[in-house]
Amino acid sequence: MERTEEEAGRRRRGRTTALIGTALVLGLVAGTCTGYLVQAGREPTPLPPLSQPVLAQARGEGPAPLPASQDRRVRTDGDLRELLLKKPRGAKHTEWLREGVRWLDIAALAETWTQPGEAFGDLVMDEFRRSVMTVWEDDGYTVVIRLTQFRQEEYTAATDAADDAQRWAEVRPNDSWAIPGTGNGRAYVMTEPGTEPGIEPGFAPEYSAEAHAWRGDIAMSVWVTGREPVPKKRIMDVAERQMERL
Repeated sequence: MERTEEEAGRRRRGRTTALIGTALVLGLVAGTCTGYLVQAGREPTPLPPLSQPVLAQARGEGPAPLPASQDRRVRTDGDLRELLLKKPRGAKHTEWLREGVRWLDIAALAETWTQPGEAFGDLVMDEFRRSVMTVWEDDGYTVVIRLTQFRQEEYTAATDAADDAQRWAEVRPNDSWAIPGTGNGRAYVMTEPGTEPGIEPGFAPEYSAEAHAWRGDIAMSVWVTGREPVPKKRIMDVAERQMERL
């Protein structure tokens, strides 16, 4: 079958392009081989000496270590129960916590949430380390303080724990105030009593207040409940004095 001049031209151009491409490849290979041969025949170039200027050693004594009263890590790595606020004079511990202080393992702490299974997983991810609580009754009010410590090898979990607690507190109608000296710590007084299931008619509803803050790797939570509205002074006083101990 005969080809037209146009088809023959296309074929010649394609063949020419293929030949040029092959020549380029061969030229690159030949040039590379020549470069290796030239380099192999040269004397090796000596490397620069591996040296650096001599650094003068600092003289004098280094800074003295911080005393335990100023080194926060020394305090928080000790017995966490010692950092809990002591009950005031005249107050008494509750019947279910007569010794006054209780350790909370990760399972016990997760049980304080409405969804313990999900809370357990969150505490594992948050690098939970340990938690303690104390409870006392004073002047018709029940005071609960909880300190929760995190390892914080990946991120600042104590900050997140305090922020989450504050968000939950803000769901209910409340009046709130910043806790002095804590950065973003806040105290809340609920303006309406809680409606707990199972309260029989004739029983007074329960009023509550709470405070949440953090310092270092420890998250603090305080709850005050009673049959009468909780005064601002009461929740603020407990929260401020507990944060001072941290």
